[in-house]
Parts: sequence; C-alpha cells; structure tokens
Amino acid sequence: MKKTLYKPLNFAVSALGGLVAGQVFKLVWQKIAGEGDAPNATDKHRTWQEILIAAAVQGAIFGAVKAAAERAGAVGYEKASGEWPGDD
Repeated sequence: MKKTLYKPLNFAVSALGGLVAGQVFKLVWQKIAGEGDAPNATDKHRTWQEILIAAAVQGAIFGAVKAAAERAGAVGYEKASGEWPGDD
C-alpha cells in the first residue's frame, strides 16, 4: 500500500530533475561552446557535428540527472517508509 505513495513522489522528483538537468545543460553548453543557446536539429546554419555533439551532451546530462534524482527519491522513500519502492 505504501508503494502507491511513491508514484506521485517519483513524478515530482523526476519533474524537478528535468528542470535541474535543463539548467545544468545550459551551463555546460556555455562552457563548451562559448555561446548561450545550444543548436536545434532544424537550425539551418549549424553543422551536423554541432547538432550531434549538443544532443549527445544533453542526453548524457539528462540521463545522469534522471538516474540521480530517481535514486535519491528511492533512498528518501525508504528512509521515510522503511520499504524500498522498486522490485525486490
């Protein structure tokens, strides 16, 4: 029963993680490329290399932040409820 409470918590943690990941990506991209905005895939004036590097960096950051947020949420849930939310 308690595990049903984890789903809304996980959703909130994931949403917050997505916001954090977006900000982290912006900062990292500014350091890598020296510019404020990362290229969009449909930006005609950007090269394939720029677009693919930006996508790879963004994916790596979002993946790492998502995993960290989900793990932190699971650990926090376990501390609060005494149950691990995942499959046993």
